[in-house]
Amino acid sequence: MTTPMRVPPSEPERERAAELLQRACGDGRLTLEEFSARVGAVWAAEDADELARATEGVAVTPIVGSSRTVDRVITIFSENKRRGRWRLRDAGVSVRTLFGSTVLDLREVATDQAVIEISGSVTFGELKVIVPEGVEVDLTGAAVFSSRQLHLARVPRVPGTPEVRVHVTAWFASVEVVSKRYALPQ
Repeated sequence: MTTPMRVPPSEPERERAAELLQRACGDGRLTLEEFSARVGAVWAAEDADELARATEGVAVTPIVGSSRTVDRVITIFSENKRRGRWRLRDAGVSVRTLFGSTVLDLREVATDQAVIEISGSVTFGELKVIVPEGVEVDLTGAAVFSSRQLHLARVPRVPGTPEVRVHVTAWFASVEVVSKRYALPQ
């Protein structure tokens, strides 16, 4: 008895699947973390069944989480954490932190953008940006009496995921970008 030969998906089939996942992420049906995992599976699929599993349930997944879009985060003498499912209005977020602490967790952000830009300033405070593993990050900006750290997991970039560009000016502050795998709440 012979085993049927596995035929790899064509490039156009992979591209259609990746576009479906990107639209689902932009609509809020997938988080950036889910998108990263699924689009990685699309490009690694060795046959039509694996490709179908990577996009399974996307068309019927309900949109959940915050419908409120974010384009600006201002923190003054406070703590501001943006976690869970949230949407980007456009490709960018403006951040202003003064004597405070701001955390932007992008692992569940809903976006269909190819590039996510975070720009702004941190003065006498801290900014922490959390990205999913396998996302490309560029960290730039002036640092005056400040620290700027980039801690990304040593994993290959997941094709199709957006690039995250963080351009923040820091004055007596700390700016940190880390990648973390998303752990479901218990």
